[in-house]
Amino acid sequence: MKKHILFLGAPGAGKGTQAELLSQSNSYLHLSTGELLRKEIEMDTSLGKQVKDIINKGKLVSDDLVLKIVRQNLDNNNKGWILDGYPRNLSQANSLNQVLIELNQPLEIVFYLDIPEEVLIKRLLLRGRKDDTEETIRTRFDIYKKTTEPLIKYFKDLSLLEYIDADRDFKTISSEIKQKMA
Repeated sequence: MKKHILFLGAPGAGKGTQAELLSQSNSYLHLSTGELLRKEIEMDTSLGKQVKDIINKGKLVSDDLVLKIVRQNLDNNNKGWILDGYPRNLSQANSLNQVLIELNQPLEIVFYLDIPEEVLIKRLLLRGRKDDTEETIRTRFDIYKKTTEPLIKYFKDLSLLEYIDADRDFKTISSEIKQKMA
């Protein structure tokens, strides 16, 4: 059973839902960078204010900052963990790899939730978050295509990538993920 898992896919592909389901059924730590950043915003820390400003512009938070948060959350957990929404680019993937080597917790499997752009836009608008306007969604999707899609090849070359058709019902997706984890 694989214990160090990454979910990759565009915003709204269902990474959070699938990571949460898997986390609950296996008692793994679920690290959603989005949730970690939103928590900072809710606590209204100076970091949270910076993060809020960046997110409201549809941009992404700095690599160093996100890696620092991820590392401090990974450090003490050896039961298993799921990363959701990070890394987002090749530079982050390389930095993360270094940290995982230091912690002796290498990535074992990457689930790529693949879904058409128009399906995503409808999904995100229905989600109803304040920062989810069609304009910011399209901006985030464009950034995703430029920066995150090269990760698909990166993880495929490392023989870690598993494709998942995410334009289906969440239970079907969840059961396919569990089968591929064995």
